[in-house]
Amino acid sequence: MKRKVVAVWKGDGADGNGVLSTQSGAFNNMPYSFKTRFENDNGDLGTNPEELIAAAHAGCFNMKLSFVLNEANFNPKELNTEAVLTFVDGKIISIQLNLKAKVPGINKEKFEELAEDAKANCPISGVLNCEIILNSVLI
Repeated sequence: MKRKVVAVWKGDGADGNGVLSTQSGAFNNMPYSFKTRFENDNGDLGTNPEELIAAAHAGCFNMKLSFVLNEANFNPKELNTEAVLTFVDGKIISIQLNLKAKVPGINKEKFEELAEDAKANCPISGVLNCEIILNSVLI
């Protein structure tokens, strides 16, 4: 599988701006800039690369965990993961995955074991060079 994203940037680093478009059409001409990356904590001006990495990580982790649970004969009803990426001094230092899960018939110990397996083996986790922290709760 190959996926394509097109990034267009105009101008210099601090005052320039750009747009991102995905092959799938999930977003088209999504704005990004220095301001959306470093000065816009609420995200209403557009996205930034770190937000997209966090989204990819949360989505990939949920999918991997679903497969790991299925292989262990558990069927999740819902996996809800919030990914909190910490970016300091130009470097991603950590991503915290806060997972809330509804998985019938599983005990806490087995669930945590399988969630750790998914964290370690999710394809996005494998390409990240940062600490990955998992907080998981069965609901």
